[in-house]
Amino acid sequence: MKVFTPSFGLLAAFVAHTQAGLRFPCSTLTTQRLDPAAQPGALPSAHLHMIVGGNAFNATMLGDVGERATCTTCQMSEDFSNYWVANLYFKDPNNGSYHRVMPKPVQPLLGGSDGAQGGLTVYYTQFDLSKDNLARQPIKAFPPGFRMTVGSPTVTTKPHAGLSYQCMSGRSRGTIVSDFPKGKCDNGIFTTHHFAPCWDGKNLDSPDHQSHMFNTVTSEGFTNAPACPSSHPVRVPQVAFEVEWDTPAFNSLWDPAKDKNPFVWSYGGVGAGTHADYMFGWKGDSLQRAMDKSECFYDGCGSIKKQAMSEANKCTVEDFVKENIDGWQTSMAGGVGGEATAAKVKKSFTA
Repeated sequence: MKVFTPSFGLLAAFVAHTQAGLRFPCSTLTTQRLDPAAQPGALPSAHLHMIVGGNAFNATMLGDVGERATCTTCQMSEDFSNYWVANLYFKDPNNGSYHRVMPKPVQPLLGGSDGAQGGLTVYYTQFDLSKDNLARQPIKAFPPGFRMTVGSPTVTTKPHAGLSYQCMSGRSRGTIVSDFPKGKCDNGIFTTHHFAPCWDGKNLDSPDHQSHMFNTVTSEGFTNAPACPSSHPVRVPQVAFEVEWDTPAFNSLWDPAKDKNPFVWSYGGVGAGTHADYMFGWKGDSLQRAMDKSECFYDGCGSIKKQAMSEANKCTVEDFVKENIDGWQTSMAGGVGGEATAAKVKKSFTA
């Protein structure tokens, strides 16, 4: 399969001409060992997550999250959803100590989105990035209480399509690959998580947090998802988010000629186990309004209210776990890794 490897400049030009869906940044809300989707009530959860979105985030989250939240770190001020991913660590090849890798705002930013702090960039597409195809396939927004995950920390071979890595160099994001890049990346490691686009139309969640969804996508990138099956007939927005990890901060501490890849996710497994979580929290019918708009991009032709990132950055939540996650550590937060972590989360995820 030929893989598209856009430069930042080409991507900016591409985005400028696309007209289908939403794209916006969300600053980091908190970084804690909490996972209300896969391990509800666990305080702490098995591994560290970087979380963005609304301030209703907690160890346990039920019901209408959007109605409980009072602020959000996302540029779209009506989006009180939460999005989270395992945090990346650098493992020193010389002494085995760990240091948390920080996320940085995804480039290029769109108008008015300067000022994001860490976090990630979210997409909600209707068909693909160049058209919406609403005449053939209307999109139904998620209902309050909806949640889903994608990927699994127990996977050790290769993740399904849509979970990927890119080695950023200069103004290029590089080739899409399914595991950590083997060499140093001048501008960081870029990760993407695409969620399934087909819903059974009944269940807000499922025991494995994925069976109520169905993934018909088999290729990389922002491509159209094939028709949904009868078991999961409802086409929902294609949710995806991207993270830029500031790995160059550690490039002077390892040598690809003698050291293996020194980056590891907080769950301790291999790169194929990359995974992400989503909890819907848009206010009222705001997301549905955007998904009903034809030939629109970025903010649904103005149907979504935006806030300055300086305002979004004021949104915070309590440090529930109260755990030191900064500086060099003898182990990743929680003191577990590899097989120990996989054993803890095996019951919560499916490969």
